[in-house]
Amino acid sequence: MLWRVYILTLCVLTTSTSQPDEVAPHIIKTRSIDLSNAHSLAMETRLEKSVLPTGYNLSLEPRIEDAVYEGYVAINLTWASETDEITLHVSPEVEIMNTTVKIWLEDSMEFRELRIKDIDPDTKKSTILFQVERMLPTDTKGVIEMTFKGKMETTTSEGFFKSTYKTEQDRERTVVATQLRPNNARRVFPCFDEPEFKAPFDVSVVRPWNMVALSNMETDRIENITGEPDAVRVFFKRSPPMSTFTLGLVIADIDKLCNFTNFDDGSSNITIQFWGREGYMEVLNEALFKINYIMNVITRYDWPALPISKLDIVALPNYQGVKPADNWGLIVFKESDLNNEGYIQLAQEVMHQWLGGLVTPAWWSDAHINKALVGYLAVEAAFMINGGCEMDGKWPMTVLYSLYYEYSKRYPHSRITGMKQETMSTKIELLFRMFNYTLGENVFRSGVRKFLNERAYKTFDSDFLWHCLNAEYAISTREHQIDVKTIAQSWIEKDRLPLLTVKRFYNNRTAIVKQKLYLRERPHDVPDAEQMLWWIPLIVSRGDENYYFPNLLTWMRGPQDEIEHAPNDDIFLVVNPEEIAPCPVNYDQHNWYLISNSLQHDKRELLAPLSRAKVLHDAWNLAFAGELSFATALNMTLFLKREKHHIVWDPVFTMIDHIARHVWDIRDKFNAYIISLLRPMYEELEKKKEAEELKNSQKNLRAHLKTFLCQAGYEPCIQEAQEQYRKWMNAPNPDEGNPVSDRYFCPVFRWGTQEEWEFGLQRVINFPHSRKQSERTYLLKTLAGCLRDKTKIMRLLNITLLEGNGNFTEMDLFLINNMFANSPQAYTTLLQFISDHWDVIRERYNTKSNLWSHLISTATSHFTTESGLELVRSLHTAHKGEFGPAEHIVEKSIKNIKEESQWSAQNLPVMEKWLDDYLRVAVCGSKIVQSDDNCPPAPAEVLKN
Repeated sequence: MLWRVYILTLCVLTTSTSQPDEVAPHIIKTRSIDLSNAHSLAMETRLEKSVLPTGYNLSLEPRIEDAVYEGYVAINLTWASETDEITLHVSPEVEIMNTTVKIWLEDSMEFRELRIKDIDPDTKKSTILFQVERMLPTDTKGVIEMTFKGKMETTTSEGFFKSTYKTEQDRERTVVATQLRPNNARRVFPCFDEPEFKAPFDVSVVRPWNMVALSNMETDRIENITGEPDAVRVFFKRSPPMSTFTLGLVIADIDKLCNFTNFDDGSSNITIQFWGREGYMEVLNEALFKINYIMNVITRYDWPALPISKLDIVALPNYQGVKPADNWGLIVFKESDLNNEGYIQLAQEVMHQWLGGLVTPAWWSDAHINKALVGYLAVEAAFMINGGCEMDGKWPMTVLYSLYYEYSKRYPHSRITGMKQETMSTKIELLFRMFNYTLGENVFRSGVRKFLNERAYKTFDSDFLWHCLNAEYAISTREHQIDVKTIAQSWIEKDRLPLLTVKRFYNNRTAIVKQKLYLRERPHDVPDAEQMLWWIPLIVSRGDENYYFPNLLTWMRGPQDEIEHAPNDDIFLVVNPEEIAPCPVNYDQHNWYLISNSLQHDKRELLAPLSRAKVLHDAWNLAFAGELSFATALNMTLFLKREKHHIVWDPVFTMIDHIARHVWDIRDKFNAYIISLLRPMYEELEKKKEAEELKNSQKNLRAHLKTFLCQAGYEPCIQEAQEQYRKWMNAPNPDEGNPVSDRYFCPVFRWGTQEEWEFGLQRVINFPHSRKQSERTYLLKTLAGCLRDKTKIMRLLNITLLEGNGNFTEMDLFLINNMFANSPQAYTTLLQFISDHWDVIRERYNTKSNLWSHLISTATSHFTTESGLELVRSLHTAHKGEFGPAEHIVEKSIKNIKEESQWSAQNLPVMEKWLDDYLRVAVCGSKIVQSDDNCPPAPAEVLKN
């Protein structure tokens, strides 16, 4: 399929229908209607399939000023089995006024009305059952007609909603629109509100003559209304068969962008038009050009033509939806969604016209498959358009690393169960990426094309998508040894990810690869872990070949497999390069050494940036998991002194943050190491900044480097921050405003003087009510979160917990405790403070159960060493039975710290020795002296630890 693209510029014209303010933006006023408040929808119950909808005739008449509406719907029906019942969806807030059921008589070629014996609404299920006078046989044709009325939503952008916005001339304009996904159609009109029930829609709506009305299809005709000079009725053309959630409507005071795009593929002709408020046209014009790129990418997939002739894209002022309303032929965005520079979100919503509109999940259990496929294809489109600039080249790392952390917990999703489906969708998106690589790009695209062609105008389940990919793969290869569905299910059915362990046998040039459950969080006691197996593609890069073009060796389906013809013992190999499958990989000690040694030379750039980032990220996460020595993991960081690519640096900052929380006793050595590691790259980027040669990716990297150098005590950073901070301290009225950038607060509060910190505390205490309270919140957050000095921590605890200073609210105490949780010095001091002042603090706070539990949790939950365990045990022993609702928190903390202290006892000495060897430190009091000038490089034995 080849699209011909036309961008038509008719800027002389404007289709704005905004008229002078004296024309009332509503139709006929109506008296107040007492409708029930909106009910939250109950658990979904599937409708019986004995009666099926075959078409809708829907008419809506909104009374905009009063935020109410009346409507009429006629639903054509076909009886799929014998029954005397018709059940459909309608929410309690929609009042059905009249209902008529008719059946079509073939003999006389006319409709006959049936008596309705019983009406049974179920408010919990949002359904209504109509029982007619007699049983009707299979293949009966009929129609159910209803008149109804309801209220528009005015506080949310769901269902049928109304909102207003102000023009640049400060004039109020009105917007009425729908957002029916996933099951909000029943809140607007009676219908079969499930994705499987697809049917054509004939829609008409009454609108004020001075407003625009848009729906899924183009306007068919406009009729005047007798007795209503300020209103017209708009009839839209009949839609293709579609699910109720893809129905869309907009009635608004908005303008049409004078430019539009026309796509002609020879069989269909689609006009893409943007709409928005008058002052937003420049942004819409930029979005129009993005659409051209996106549509040209989609044409490369050779998808079936859409059965629509127009696509309206609306930037709706004051739209509050969590996501755009991706109706078929009508997409509604909030303005900020179209204001970003990227392509991904716009591509996703356009692709939903095919994957969601043309082909629809049969039930919401398969919605995450649809979302994942659209998500992957949209990312692919962004890479095809401009190399994925908006992701800074970091995809899939940005989503993959979060999966690694979540799925390596003992109890994934234990705190935020609502995130489970989102995480699952992300994992499946990465599976599509894996299939695109392993099956081949052409096979993957032809599989998606087959899927769309065979399920057009219908619904699907995930099995059919896997079937299409499998069928195309079978055609492409003579050795069809895999089943795509089996592979996919091995990943989807488990809320876990695997770990590959590679042990090389250098004498015979082979390697054994084993798989097991990946667990980072201790203890590793997940039930049935040994029985968990995944289908994993074994893909290998080697140091004696072109690293960028690794080949698929085989699919690993059992607990163990073998790699033959491995390289010599002086050549590394990397399994699963570029995160092709979402799983970390461990190696034997010598192969880790070979990788580290290779990366410290110029040839490291032959290994793709994503692969360099992967081995670094894998190493330190495996060390945290107890699968790898921290000496080896730290060796893997040595090449960073010469690393230039921002993608490789991305996981470094998370690594620093995680390790820093566990090395408080050796923090000065660790900070010196961090400064030594980060400074070369930072200083190089500083020179480029001065020469104004920084790219966007380098700007972000420089900002991260500076932040972490400041945290580690990098002297130039501290001096710069203190110089800027003094401007505020010297201001005649410091409470009137802050002349200093927020980024200077943390270095000053962490490394500055007591006087500087006290000045910040007084600004919090004396913060004027007339200023933005968010500024105070940020100041308090950094004041409490950037602490390493016990004196400052004690000062803050005294003024907030003991003195009860009235300038600090209960929410402030929660915030302070949250920040203390990230600082070993802070939560250690808090525990000692609570112990020293137990009676006073317990009497004051134990009746506030949430705050009391939060205090105890912060004070006891974060220790990782034996000394910390003894502190918590001592507090628990001294006051056992006095903790009230927090008793179980302390007991759980003790149990967890036992696990962490074992880890610390095993790893901290290893880390300290490595740091000593690396830094060649000379200890002067408590200060570590280290510089590149007088410290020799790390000895060779460090690399071989």
